Amino acid sequence: MDYIERYLESQIASRLFKGKAIMLYGPRQCGKSTLMKHLITKQGLDPIILTGDDDMDAALFETVTMSRWDQILGTKKTVFIDEGQKIKNLGKSIKLLVDARPEIQVLVTGSSSFSIAEQTQEPLTGRKYAYRLFPMSYGELSNHFGYSEELKALEIRLVFGSYPEIVAKPEQKEEHLTLLAESYLYRDLLQYDGIRKPQILTQLLKALAYQCGSEVSSTELASLLSVSRTLVESYLMILQQAFIIFPLSSYSTNQRNELRKGCKYYFWDNGIRNAILKDFTPLPNRKDIGALWENYLVSERIKANIYIENSTESYFWRTRDQMEVDYLETNMNKVSAFEFTWNAKKQGRVTKAFTNRYPEASVRTLNPKNYDTFLRPEATDNEKP
Repeated sequence: MDYIERYLESQIASRLFKGKAIMLYGPRQCGKSTLMKHLITKQGLDPIILTGDDDMDAALFETVTMSRWDQILGTKKTVFIDEGQKIKNLGKSIKLLVDARPEIQVLVTGSSSFSIAEQTQEPLTGRKYAYRLFPMSYGELSNHFGYSEELKALEIRLVFGSYPEIVAKPEQKEEHLTLLAESYLYRDLLQYDGIRKPQILTQLLKALAYQCGSEVSSTELASLLSVSRTLVESYLMILQQAFIIFPLSSYSTNQRNELRKGCKYYFWDNGIRNAILKDFTPLPNRKDIGALWENYLVSERIKANIYIENSTESYFWRTRDQMEVDYLETNMNKVSAFEFTWNAKKQGRVTKAFTNRYPEASVRTLNPKNYDTFLRPEATDNEKP
């Protein structure tokens, strides 16, 4: 399959050789190395390439000095460090190079934000551009394959997600997704130092997958798993830092009856969610289509906003008597509300309980026939509900 252009590539290219390191975070196998290598080729760069997977390369950073950097670089003006989360002292080593040789461009990829951020956050303050890459987005796939073809692939995306290997080899999608989930979740993640009870993490993932799009609390999850709330909250944070899940908080302006501390959790990729449950049942036979559709729209919309560096805040809205809006955004005091319905023939609408309280808010119902512009970064800023 031909290379699929990623939205971040042009942004990264525009910040080359600005005297700062460029850090690209994201889950395993989401295309970080492929993006960087394509960028390097397209820009005609000639880098030194190092990888945390190579023990000899990683050992270079144990006691890095500028004289050692000079030996490593020679006459090169670019260094590409892949799998940076596996390299100790990475942040201090990059800081040393950026401060002494600002004309050198440093490119770094990292699979685990909890590992690489701990190593680079403080040393590289003010010395880096940081980006987050996710599995393929709707906009990227639509641009590459065309609107009509991506529309036809919607049911596949809802069940199997959009990781590059799944997109590239759809005939082996179940096998590849299972292998990805097992290596990513049950090998790499469970080896993280903060995981003291791996069986609890596995149970927590399954609980979140079953309750995807439903309001949950750490107290309820702790009770379900028979562990402390503190442990649940620490594992939830690890899952967020590992780019597996993300939270969506409830929106409130302190009006009567509004939930003020509610939270939902979504998966960055539908396929990972289904792999956790070992459920790849075809869409027509599923009972959780509403949850899959909601997870897909919310995750894709937030990815789109991140890619265009939109300052939009995302929420859901609910009252104590269960009146609800699936998804809500605020930006510069503007409120936009969205209701999701899988059945395009059903005349869904945002509840009057919301519109009566927020009459100035724009409202829109999304279904499989009208979701295109909602998920495209170039259309997000000018969205017209």
